[in-house]
Amino acid sequence: MVLVKNIYKSFGNLEVLKGISLHIKTGEIVSIIGESGAGKSTLLQIIGTLDKPTHPEKHHSLLEIDNLPVTQFRDKELSLFRNQNIGFIFQFHQLLPEFTALENVMFPGMIAGKGKNELQKKASELLKYLNLSHRLDHKPSELSGGEQQRVSVARALMNDPKVILADEPSGNLDSKNAEDLHQLFLQLRQEFNQTFIIVTHNNQLAEMSDKCLVIKDGVIAE
Repeated sequence: MVLVKNIYKSFGNLEVLKGISLHIKTGEIVSIIGESGAGKSTLLQIIGTLDKPTHPEKHHSLLEIDNLPVTQFRDKELSLFRNQNIGFIFQFHQLLPEFTALENVMFPGMIAGKGKNELQKKASELLKYLNLSHRLDHKPSELSGGEQQRVSVARALMNDPKVILADEPSGNLDSKNAEDLHQLFLQLRQEFNQTFIIVTHNNQLAEMSDKCLVIKDGVIAE
């Protein structure tokens, strides 16, 4: 599903990633842990095509998602691929404040140019699945932290992504909502064979994952 080889990333003279390679299978939940500044989020952004590796030709870098050579895509191709194949979940939700829960979930489909009726039906089904049917018309400011994060999960699922990337998804939640979110990931993997790559400091989430990768000094230590 996701194949990464020889990924390097530098910011000026600071080399953050020093030849990262990994292979993630369809339906796996993989956690990435490490100290602050280790390069976890940088790696996630590169896998998510939001950033590019440094000198990929020199290092023979490779990023494949669903057997497609993403590192060879041009910017327009990347944007389309990202919208259709990758879902994102962030620590602070990043919901659009002026949109309702339903509209926020519809948004990736709107970018993809899908019809309004189709989007409303799919978004409503996702929010119902996540026990948020009673919150369709509520804006983010009217939702609890746990509800906002579930809306962001529904948004990530909107275009049936090949992989979901989550950056500290439970970092802003209390222990109960964090546990509920972790169980939701397991449920999505079990029911839909959904693939997750998760950057986290949460030991419970790391322990429940199929793989736990430790980044230290720019390389995968474990």
